[in-house]
Amino acid sequence: MALRDLVNQELIQLTQSGSVPATLSATDSSGIVITLEVTAIDSMSVELMELSLFVPQLQNAAFDVLKQWSIDLSQRITYLLENIGPLEFDPNAGQVLIRSSPPGQLPHGTQFYEIMLSSSGNGTFTLRRYKSIQGTPGRDQVEMQMTIEVLLRLIDDLVDTIP
Repeated sequence: MALRDLVNQELIQLTQSGSVPATLSATDSSGIVITLEVTAIDSMSVELMELSLFVPQLQNAAFDVLKQWSIDLSQRITYLLENIGPLEFDPNAGQVLIRSSPPGQLPHGTQFYEIMLSSSGNGTFTLRRYKSIQGTPGRDQVEMQMTIEVLLRLIDDLVDTIP
């Protein structure tokens, strides 16, 4: 069964039970594991703190493979609140940082998506959203809201672009 279908089943069960916050996890036949930290859900939408994907075939992959995945993801995922693009490449750590480009503007700061791709040790994709307030150091992680349809499309695009 496709990863999107496994997640959809989990989301339906979670919607019916209403027991949030919850961590959902699903594994497809190739060993790819997706984990969602769900903070709220209804019949049409979901609110997440984090979406992570463990990709066994990317463990200790060549850095060029990771770099190409970041480019493919950035070109394919065009339906979030902001466009995303690679920001930092760290071949020594085996990591690529992708962020909203440009970040979403707030009256007194910004909000942005941040994706970390890593091949060192575990082969992971992690998606989070942050808010930064002008004049305040640092940033705070915030929830990501999206329709279930967008979430399932995102999952398809993540899996389809894996090198």
